[in-house]
This record gives sequence, structure tokens and C-alpha cells, in this order.
Amino acid sequence: MSAPAAAALVSGPLDAEAVAWIVGAGLATGVGGIAVLLIRHPSPRSLDVLLGFTAGVMFAAAAFSLLVPALELGSLWEVLAGFALGGAALAVADRYVPHLHMRFFESRHADTPGRRRAWQRAGLLISALTIHNIPEGMAVGVAFAAGGPELGVPVALAIGIQNVPEGFAAAAPLVEAGIRPRMAALVAGITGLFEPPAAFAAFAAFEFSAVLLPAGLAFAGGAMIYVIVDELIPESHARGHEREATMALLGGFILMMGLDNAFG
Repeated sequence: MSAPAAAALVSGPLDAEAVAWIVGAGLATGVGGIAVLLIRHPSPRSLDVLLGFTAGVMFAAAAFSLLVPALELGSLWEVLAGFALGGAALAVADRYVPHLHMRFFESRHADTPGRRRAWQRAGLLISALTIHNIPEGMAVGVAFAAGGPELGVPVALAIGIQNVPEGFAAAAPLVEAGIRPRMAALVAGITGLFEPPAAFAAFAAFEFSAVLLPAGLAFAGGAMIYVIVDELIPESHARGHEREATMALLGGFILMMGLDNAFG
């Protein structure tokens, strides 16, 4: 998509189809969580593969659906500034917002007894997923503001695809920690509810501010790449299945690259 074409698509109000894509992308996390009712004790290797796949889809979405259009719409310096601010915002949230990554490798919580520990983990997991579900929602909203359905649909599709395994990978450890499967699925679903409001807010903020769109797209891309490198890749490599997780990452990247080109 050329810069003039993208600029021409800076758009009016969201239609029903766009709203459905935005809401559906967030609800996909709950779909993944429901899968834990059928597969309650997945192997660590399976979870690592799912996390790797999620990282690959997110990486391709950040690169092809956010950063490339940002460079077409604006200057290199606008994109660099937005990218740096996105990464910095996630670093600050990661540093100061109490949370727990999906696989619970933080040993500081290991001495909390039984059921109380499980519910503490559930709360901290919601916090962790919220930290990166909000920028994912922002990515969808900014994409629809910058390029209408031509750009917004591929981003929403990418976020929805990666939310399914992410929801499952979030719910499964909660079951292992002692939370009932239905409640674990509900917790995973709750985390996805933060995405649509973030998307609508981002769309409203950037709809009439074309000059800010390149930085906004890059901001979302930087935030998503921070999540990939800080959380998804390390967690997928933490139990000795690095090769499987890496191959799954490549598979997710290839899938999203193909879908992005098909829709573009």
C-alpha cells in the first residue's frame, strides 16, 4: 500500500464490520481459554510451541502491518520516535505494575500456600496479560484509523489468531496451580476484554489526527515487539524446548506474512 493510498484511507467512523473485527479479536482469547476444558493437562512442550507460534504471528503483524505502513505514511524519525516510546511504555509498565508471566517462573511467589497462591497467580496473570493486551488493542484501532479495513482487518486477524493459543497457554497453568478449569477459562477470557476498549480509544484518538498516525502505528509495533522479546520468547524457551518453540515462531511468522499479503 503506497503512502498516498494509505493517506487517502485515513477514515471516517467505524462500520459494523470493523466493530465486529475489533471485538472478535479480543474475544479470541476466551476461545483459547475454553479449550482448557477439553485439554486440561497439556505438555510443557505443547505450551512452548503455542507461545512460539504466538510470538511469530505478533512479530509479523508488528513488522508488516504496523511498521511498514508507518514508514509509508511518515518520516523515519517519526517512526523511530513512536517505536521507542512504545517499547519504553511497556518497559515502564513491566517494571512498576505487579504482574506474573504465564509460566510462573518467578520464584518469589513459590512460598505462598495452596489456594491463596493460585488466586494470587490468577490476579497477577490478568495484570500481565492486560499489560500487553492493551497495546494489541491499540494496534487494531490505529490500523483501522490509518488504513480502514485494508490495514485494520489484517491486524485484527493477526491479533485474533495469536490470542487463541495465548488464551489457552494462560489458562492451562492456572489449572495446574489448582484453579478449576471453568474459572481458569473465565480468567483467560477476562484478559481479552481489555482489547476492544483500547482499540476504540486508539481509533478515536487517531481518526482525525493523520499527522500522528505514523508514530501511533510505530508505538503499537514497538510495544508488541517488547512483549515478544521480553515475555513470549523467554517463556517458550524456559523448559528446554527451544528448537520446537523457534520452529513454531517461524511457522507463525510465515502464516501471518502470507495472510498479510493476501489481504494487502
